[in-house]
Amino acid sequence: MAINFTVNGKAASTDAPPTTPLLWVIREDLKLTGTKFGCGTGLCGACMVHIDGKRAFSCQTQMSEMAGKSVTTIEGLSADSSHPLQKAWLAEQVPQCGYCQSGQIMSAADHEHLPLRNLSTHRARGRARGAGGLSHDPAYGN
Repeated sequence: MAINFTVNGKAASTDAPPTTPLLWVIREDLKLTGTKFGCGTGLCGACMVHIDGKRAFSCQTQMSEMAGKSVTTIEGLSADSSHPLQKAWLAEQVPQCGYCQSGQIMSAADHEHLPLRNLSTHRARGRARGAGGLSHDPAYGN
C-alpha cells in the first residue's frame, strides 16, 4: 500500500515497506542526496530533516509514521542555497569535511533545537538572525 507524504513542498509516494527508514526513501527513491547516512542510530545528525516543521532523524523515522506528513530536506531549505543560515554557514567558515553539514544546518534551522555543535555554528546562527533570516529566540543563548 502506498504511503503518501510531501517532500520539499511536492507530493511524494512510496511503496516501500512500512519499516523502511525515511532516509532510504529520500535518498534512493527520491534521489535527494543532501541528507546523509551517518551512524544509523540517530546520534550523529547527518540524516537530519524537518518533519512537519520539527527536526527529526530520518534514519530513525519509519515510513509507517509518514502518511500525510511534510518533510523538508536540505534541498528544500532553499532552492539556491540562499537561506540566511546557509549563507551565514559559509561566511563563518563552519564547514569542515562537509559530510554532516546538511544535518547540522537542518538542526540549526529548527528554532527549538538548543545544543550547538561548536562556536562557529553559534556565530553562523547569530549572523543569520542579524540578517533577518531567523527570529530572536532566548533559546539561542544570545
